[in-house]
Amino acid sequence: MQSNLNSLWWPRGLTFVVSALVALSATFWVLKGASSATPSGATPAALAGAQVPSIDPQMVALALGGGKQPVASDAPPASSRFVLTGVVADPSKGGAALIAVDGKPPRAVRVGGAVDESLVLKSVSGRRAELAPDMQSAATVSLELPPLAK
Repeated sequence: MQSNLNSLWWPRGLTFVVSALVALSATFWVLKGASSATPSGATPAALAGAQVPSIDPQMVALALGGGKQPVASDAPPASSRFVLTGVVADPSKGGAALIAVDGKPPRAVRVGGAVDESLVLKSVSGRRAELAPDMQSAATVSLELPPLAK
């Protein structure tokens, strides 16, 4: 009894092609569902309410073999927090200045008015403004307008 080998291969080939299509389709839908379930930047619900522990830079430096040297703070200098955008110098009323603090939009401050929680506008003149902790103290921050374009 001899059977025709060609007649056995077409059902096998068709079965292989259908199985491959089913596997590819299932893989596509699983990956598509997984990518839409957790979008990038989203936090899982279990971690949303959890508190993140604070990290002590001194302890990290000690753990990495940095010794007991103090870690320098990355606080910017006070003068870089303020940007002078305009000055109105009035000898009779003292004047005012437009000052932006920490990248926020500039706001008008009269001489003697608070620029932020620790500094007041001490004086204005021409293209310059001086800030101090209070009106009696010496100026600690001096701001100047950029030069005029010619």
